[in-house]
Amino acid sequence: MNGQLSLRTTVLLLAGVGATYLALTSPSAGTALLVGIAVTALLHSLLDRA
Repeated sequence: MNGQLSLRTTVLLLAGVGATYLALTSPSAGTALLVGIAVTALLHSLLDRA
């Protein structure tokens, strides 16, 4: 890598910052977001093995 952030990395960082801000300002939305991320990560992990 030449020291520059890729577009994918930039989008993921911005999504992480937005999700963190949402979770801090609205705890119920943060809980729902956490459950959604956990389910998505689990499915990604299970489907990646197949």
